[in-house]
Amino acid sequence: MGTAQLQGKKFIELVTGGAANLQANVSIVNDLNVFPIPDGDTGDNMSLTMAGGIQAIEGCSEGSLSEISEKLAQGMLLCARGNSGVILSQLFAGLAKGFHGLDAANIKTVGFAIRSGVRRAYESVMKPTEGTMLTVAREAADQACADITPESTLESFLGEYLTEMNASLQRTPELLSVLKEAGVIDSGGAGLVYLIDGMNRSLHGRTEKTDNITTKQKSTDTRGFNENSVMKFGYCTEFLLQLQTCKVNLSSFSIKTITNYLDTVGDSVVAFQTGSIVKVHVHTMTPGSVLGFCQKYGEFLSVKIDNMAIQHNDSIVQNRFEISDGVPPQKQKQFGVVTVASGAGVQEAFRNLGADVVIDGRDGKNPSTEDFMKAFDVVNAETVFVLPNNSDIIMAARQAAELYTKSDIRVLESRNIGDGYAALSMLSFDSGNVNEITDTLNQAMNGVVTGLVTTSTRDATLNGVTIHEHDYIGFSEKNMIASSPSKTDTARILLEKLGISQKQVLIVIYGIDVTEEEKRMVRRYMTEHHSKVELFEIDGGQDIYSFMLILE
Repeated sequence: MGTAQLQGKKFIELVTGGAANLQANVSIVNDLNVFPIPDGDTGDNMSLTMAGGIQAIEGCSEGSLSEISEKLAQGMLLCARGNSGVILSQLFAGLAKGFHGLDAANIKTVGFAIRSGVRRAYESVMKPTEGTMLTVAREAADQACADITPESTLESFLGEYLTEMNASLQRTPELLSVLKEAGVIDSGGAGLVYLIDGMNRSLHGRTEKTDNITTKQKSTDTRGFNENSVMKFGYCTEFLLQLQTCKVNLSSFSIKTITNYLDTVGDSVVAFQTGSIVKVHVHTMTPGSVLGFCQKYGEFLSVKIDNMAIQHNDSIVQNRFEISDGVPPQKQKQFGVVTVASGAGVQEAFRNLGADVVIDGRDGKNPSTEDFMKAFDVVNAETVFVLPNNSDIIMAARQAAELYTKSDIRVLESRNIGDGYAALSMLSFDSGNVNEITDTLNQAMNGVVTGLVTTSTRDATLNGVTIHEHDYIGFSEKNMIASSPSKTDTARILLEKLGISQKQVLIVIYGIDVTEEEKRMVRRYMTEHHSKVELFEIDGGQDIYSFMLILE
């Protein structure tokens, strides 16, 4: 006899097993990137997104399918990062919608909910591309749901769903030429297959260890705070609060009861309610008072308090600010800017150009939706302009903009570091007009060309360029342009093919691996061959790209 219905407790077992299997195969998914460059992070993005959802449903095994799926989706929504993570969060958000109000679901309803997730995922992408994880999710759902019969069980349905998903994954190179040329299947689709495979294994009692699920937190470095230190920055305080009927009337309780108080004792407040559970994040000098106040309404499911002087929060880089106990947050300023960059030198340059908050966007560390929302809180402006500077980050920024209600969030289509640099170099709030400022920033990005130089992780032939593993490669947008054993030769070939002779300005951002001699070679090349092009140099300190070349 198979399982006729999916209940909340079983759902937790399935998604936990799926997340563990995905985490166990993260490196395989990461390595399926189309370009042979060391920045594959699809597996990390999907796994960290799932981890956020798993954390949100800890201790909820007695809940209904509706309650648990909604909490899982909300946790994933806030932790979503990268395009693959955002799409995955939308798949589960649609799934939760299909389960809404249900204690359990029969197989036909499970199929309906999965197709609801596919529809929502497609709607979340402005220009859906076939041959991606969207196709894998859709084709598998359509076929598996079409084959449901009155005799179908959860085991038979999930088994067929996995089979169809894997078959669709193998077809992705036929639908997307860039995959076929690179000789790989779609990485996001592969992540989905590992996720569903883990669910199927769990259903049959074969599960990866759940301690594989991790958010990759580092051990605490206490060097930033000692016996002579003075507390300046407060504590990053996060917790899950289970509201209790013996303490509060759930039907009349408003989350504003908590947020209004938090605004008087802290900053960077993020709080939301899912069912009878409240998730809170706040920076405060007095975490004890926060916990004491909130405990009047329920009991804690989990608590995390970090001293921000030593906190290893690798996501947000900002100018620190003091939080005074009992002092309300400052009045919103009119305009602010949040941007994303990797490398200390690039981040400093962006701050000097006017960015209020620079989120660390090093490859493999794409900021989550919640990271953006925390940054918006720090900026505290009526209108916040956002420059993601990476095509894989734009969706997370947009999702954060949709969730955030305290400011008007304007996400600009900056797809690389050159776009962001050009926009910030033209930043001016003098007009006071939001639309005019937006237009100016967009116009500044027009005509800017960005080239990147890094090392190849495998042999390949892309766009007619033969690439050998460990050689240097140069590309712009999605076009492979140059390859050679020398990083400076690769940069030179890349610049020539990008039309440097027709440009007026070259901004070279040096990576951490570039030597002083190599910098002199760049200057000599520019002096001897392109003396009319104005050269600006930045020691960026980024660790993936040896050269980031911005041509204007």
